[in-house]
Amino acid sequence: MKRLNDAQQNSKGAGNRLGMAVLLGLLATFGSLSMDMYLPGIPTIAQDFQTSASLVQLSLTACLLGLAGGQIVIGPFSDAKGRKRPLLFFLLIYMVSSILCMYAPTIGVFIALRFIQGFSASAGVVISRAIVRDLYSGEELTKFFALIVLAVGISPILAPVLGGVVLQVTTWQGVFGVLAILTLMIGVVVFIALPETLPQAKRSKGGIKQTVRTFGDLIKNKTFMGYALAQGLIMAGIFAYVSGTPFVYQGIYGVSPQVFSILFAMNGIGIVLGSRMTGRLSSKFPESKILSTGLFGSIVASLILLLMIFIKAPLVFIVIPLFLIVSCIGIVQTTCFSLAMETQGNHAGSASALLGLLPYMLGAISAPLVGIAGESTAIPMGLTIMIADLGALASYLFLVRKQAPSRKWLNKR
Repeated sequence: MKRLNDAQQNSKGAGNRLGMAVLLGLLATFGSLSMDMYLPGIPTIAQDFQTSASLVQLSLTACLLGLAGGQIVIGPFSDAKGRKRPLLFFLLIYMVSSILCMYAPTIGVFIALRFIQGFSASAGVVISRAIVRDLYSGEELTKFFALIVLAVGISPILAPVLGGVVLQVTTWQGVFGVLAILTLMIGVVVFIALPETLPQAKRSKGGIKQTVRTFGDLIKNKTFMGYALAQGLIMAGIFAYVSGTPFVYQGIYGVSPQVFSILFAMNGIGIVLGSRMTGRLSSKFPESKILSTGLFGSIVASLILLLMIFIKAPLVFIVIPLFLIVSCIGIVQTTCFSLAMETQGNHAGSASALLGLLPYMLGAISAPLVGIAGESTAIPMGLTIMIADLGALASYLFLVRKQAPSRKWLNKR
């Protein structure tokens, strides 16, 4: 049953279910838009700043670090200070940092601004979910979270396509201009239509210290960390793919930014398909078996990808294994999250935050590695993806299966 507080009762914006779903869905996609929309312009950014591929990819790493750090800071901050004012503040920071990215004089300044942009973008991700929890419970909560998950799943597919369209009429700076305008529009809607959903009486007094304490308990839980590391490492492989493909597709295979956007979108569909397939198979097969299949499938696909890179195969033989790898991400991410959260009762919020934090942290490490040998080879990308996938499988086998191979919940799930 829907839980109505005073703010919701007195606000037409909160009462408009479709409008609220659209607004919160857009806020939840800020992370994907920040990471993916400028990808088609990365090679041009390297040329304009007269720098290396690896340094430009550090701008993606900086954004990832910002998104990771923002989650553990802004989440508790909004619990203590409310939702609307912190959200408006960080939307303003995001808009300003996007504008400044357009006029960054050096690659170093650009990287620093990308960190600020990522940090402020995490407010949309964290606070949108918190608002849903404030307003709804039970069936309504499930429905609204499903809409947000759909928006988050689609945004990595559409963001580079939109970036490619923008690049047809302007430079890479225009991408950040579009992000600034979009943020301004959303900020106006938030200011006018979104109520404060967390009353003063319900605000947290624990703050970051309690969050850190809970994180410590979770890190000591080997089963939980097995799932968390498996998901984090498999996502690190995806961030290597995200960081590397602009140079591989455009630099090595010579495709246009628009074709790159289409190829990226086609592979992105794999995440949606993998997640959808997992949801349907979970009623017929144990989730642990589905997870194992996804992990092994990802490793096989990454080995094929590395082989194709070594023999310098045509582009189609690069795109196919990448599609399979990304599809397996949809399987692994869904099952890991479900199984990890099953083991947590009282710490569900912090557990969810840690599960969201690790992919960004590990992705920040993997993203710059793909450019370590320059722009003329895709071998570092292939190796990084393969090593990340092997690490994900090892985490699952040694921290989950080895710790409790005969537990009933594991066999059932």
